[in-house]
Amino acid sequence: PKFAEMGCELLGLSIDSLFSHLAWTRNIKEKFGVEITFPIIEDIKMDVARAYGMVHPGAADTQAVRATFFIDPNGILRAMVYYPMSNGRSIDEFVRLLQALQTSDANGVATPENWCPGKPVIVPPPKTADAANKRASEGYDTVDWYYSTKSL
Repeated sequence: PKFAEMGCELLGLSIDSLFSHLAWTRNIKEKFGVEITFPIIEDIKMDVARAYGMVHPGAADTQAVRATFFIDPNGILRAMVYYPMSNGRSIDEFVRLLQALQTSDANGVATPENWCPGKPVIVPPPKTADAANKRASEGYDTVDWYYSTKSL
């Protein structure tokens, strides 16, 4: 629900079979009480997994890495997050990253490390000497001519 509220659609991809997906989603619901509500694509031939770099060199042919891709409404790949099989993903970080991407797009700004909604954003650096000179009088929190932040 969190992602849908943010206008984001989830889509799973696995190199396992459709029957494995059905068994896995049923097991997750039965054992953990979590219902998988997004579609999962079967990629037995690993065409998509290879195209997106999900099969690392030296890995067994049947083992892809855990990868998450953020693809915007224009079909542009905006972020890739890879996890080793030994570590779980952070849904909170995925939500934060999606919020950061959407905030950057909507406001023409960048977000600093550990940014979350409500914190200051980075204003793009000025492109001319005149713009750099004006920067100080524009009401931003300016550390130097190239680094200014503001609240939204």
